[in-house]
Amino acid sequence: MAIVYPFRALRPRAADAARIAAPPYDVVSTEEARVLAAGNPLSFLRVSHAEIELPPGTDSFSTAVYDRAATNFTRLREAAFILETEPSTYLYRLRTDGHEQTGLAACFSLDEYDRDVIKKHERTRRDKEDDRTRHMMALGAQTGPVFLTYRASDEIDALEDRITSGAPVYDFDAADGVRHTIWRARPEETTALVAAFARIPSAYIADGHHRAASAARARDETRQKRAPHPLPGDDADCTTVLAVAFPHDQVRILPYNRVVRDLARLDDQEFLQRVSERFEVRPGISTPSRRGEIGMYFRGSWSMLTSRVGPVADVVAALDVSVLQDALLAPILEIEDVRTSTRIDFVGGSRGPGELERLVDSGEASVAFSMFPVSVADLMAVSDAGAILPPKSTWFEPKLRDGLLIHLI
Repeated sequence: MAIVYPFRALRPRAADAARIAAPPYDVVSTEEARVLAAGNPLSFLRVSHAEIELPPGTDSFSTAVYDRAATNFTRLREAAFILETEPSTYLYRLRTDGHEQTGLAACFSLDEYDRDVIKKHERTRRDKEDDRTRHMMALGAQTGPVFLTYRASDEIDALEDRITSGAPVYDFDAADGVRHTIWRARPEETTALVAAFARIPSAYIADGHHRAASAARARDETRQKRAPHPLPGDDADCTTVLAVAFPHDQVRILPYNRVVRDLARLDDQEFLQRVSERFEVRPGISTPSRRGEIGMYFRGSWSMLTSRVGPVADVVAALDVSVLQDALLAPILEIEDVRTSTRIDFVGGSRGPGELERLVDSGEASVAFSMFPVSVADLMAVSDAGAILPPKSTWFEPKLRDGLLIHLI
């Protein structure tokens, strides 16, 4: 079952919420964070990307960065935050471009994360875990939620409809056009939500694998530090992770497209010949209309690729991102590992075919591939099988914001 815990949220005053809320730390670079935070002393990017306040070239993983993050967090708490007196749960709604999704914001059991009741589909990198673990320990807080999904429940939907009919604590449009609305559940509503989620057999990490893994490591480090003189209930807060859980039928996955810088010493004709040996190639449009199609932009025009291999039974190998990797990127363009190769880049979310065309037409890339998005059903099937999605398979949008609901550990 999915155990949900109310928590005492540290959260911005309503008047400051829009200025504080920031994109997730891992979707903006240092330079992008510096631009977004310019002129806004309340931006939470000054906590999640504290290197923007240090000299250019500062190592993002240096002690000075975590120290500055802790200092900025303390200042921000004193200037613009409140700490709830009683534990609660929250509902968090995202609206954009005709799409709407509403999820439960609460704390979820790290023990269930360890036991795969909260299921994973992605491997984590140790260096990224190190970074977020150090960040959590320096702040004594989880400042950005993990994005979970679960198989939709009529009972939970009805509860959420009732709660969201009331007045929200936050309701604002972010600079990217996404509307963020948050409601605080009353005690009796929280009790009902906790009970309803106890009947959900599993939750799935959609986005935020490194946040979850880092929370588990921060728990272990906290326990180790407290071990000589533990107190009853001393580790209660550190045994959970802040997350927002959305029903599967509201979650939106957008394509995660690929661009490759060069043709691995092949000339144009050789490249096209080798592609045609493995794929049926026909003139096409920029966006695949169904699973099994891959768009390719090369020398100013789009083609549609369809694998010459028949249906594949394996749930991971059958995914289009796997087909592209196994039949084209690795054997033809010599990109064996997309996580480490410097010759491939990824374009996710609403930056669609136009961005792919720009990168190729400008000479920044030689060829681009437009993908049909992985479905939530695919993600759940892979997770249920205990398997791992290929890297850069999913792009979830809209994104939650950091700094709106904070869990102190």
